[in-house]
Amino acid sequence: MADRLAIAQEMIAHYNAQDADAYVELMTEDACEASYRGAVLRDGREGVRSGLKAMFAEFPQNRAEILKGYELGEYVVLHETVSRSAEAVPFEVMSIYSFEGDKCSRVEFVR
Repeated sequence: MADRLAIAQEMIAHYNAQDADAYVELMTEDACEASYRGAVLRDGREGVRSGLKAMFAEFPQNRAEILKGYELGEYVVLHETVSRSAEAVPFEVMSIYSFEGDKCSRVEFVR
């Protein structure tokens, strides 16, 4: 059985390294990132990759810190603090990762 919490933590490590390619390797081909119960923000592995690369270009100091993480079945929930830059006010996010086996198929953000 996959350690999905460890996979989500690895995704955040790649996010903090601004390595969109490594981040999406942990996702299914048809994965997406979306608002919680809302609109899809980045669709498909390639959509996530290009969206992250654009965000990293806009916010080169962007970082997420995991405050707490939980795993239950096919889901992982991470409570995170995100900072766009040293001058920006950090904000909190709850990220819900849905998995298919050992690959993330969807990430939903509650903000």
